[in-house]
Amino acid sequence: MVEDCKKGDIGYRLLYGIVYLHALLPFWVLYILSDLLYLLAYHVVRYRRKLVRKNLANAFPEKTGKERREIERKFYRHLCDYFVETIKTLRMSEAEMRKRMKFENPEMVNRLVKESGSCLVSLGHYANWEWVTSIGLHLTEGISTGLIYKQLKSDAFDWLFLKVRSRFKSLPIEKRRTYRTIIRARDEKFSVVVGFLLDQRPPRRVTEYWTRFLNQDTLIETGMERIAKSLALPVVYLDIKKVKRGRYVSRFFVITPDASVEPKYAVTERYARKLESTILNEPAYYLWSHDRWKYPKE
Repeated sequence: MVEDCKKGDIGYRLLYGIVYLHALLPFWVLYILSDLLYLLAYHVVRYRRKLVRKNLANAFPEKTGKERREIERKFYRHLCDYFVETIKTLRMSEAEMRKRMKFENPEMVNRLVKESGSCLVSLGHYANWEWVTSIGLHLTEGISTGLIYKQLKSDAFDWLFLKVRSRFKSLPIEKRRTYRTIIRARDEKFSVVVGFLLDQRPPRRVTEYWTRFLNQDTLIETGMERIAKSLALPVVYLDIKKVKRGRYVSRFFVITPDASVEPKYAVTERYARKLESTILNEPAYYLWSHDRWKYPKE
């Protein structure tokens, strides 16, 4: 996919060059830039501050204004860290990535793949989800990995993120090609582990599954569940914890070993409860600047 980019496109070449030069910087310099970016984004530009405050107020009505402001400031600091960490991905070695993004129990996924051929991983926009693409470094040799993504409107940024997400033995899979990709893996008899970011806001015209999530009626896409049920695949949830700057620890939890035997929406509901628990444990690391609840339940 990345190789198909229009390398001659001036916008892409300029963007890639700037990002690549920043990726050469050591982490300690990038975190200084992150601190400066925080001051700019939070205090000067006030990037989506009204939306973040609305989301936090709706999610945590029991907290005081002071408590929510503390979460808010911590969120913006983390968001800026996430930004520079994503840039750094372009020049990180496998050894460096293994040190900074740990997976505590990859043997669980290896076992499920051995039993079922493939496995689906559910997660949210929490901590550093871009570094989850390094999961292939921890799985049994021969298992392919991919992360579902929605094509960005800007070709230059879309190509850049494809480059970043394919750095560590991972294949970015455009959302519309998900089912065909997994079917091809089954037909050609190779194993694949596919990650789904399920907390995207579905289009307004789409009716999916409504549940209570973070104190609000929330619409959740059920595409992953439908695929898992139709192909009798296991589904796991990836819980991510930020230990400190640039250090994350992840752990897998089984949602179901076989989605085909589960009641309708059971897999999606269990995912929602797992992600909610992750967020409530440390709310500052969730993507509060996303307009997740734009469309109310009718």
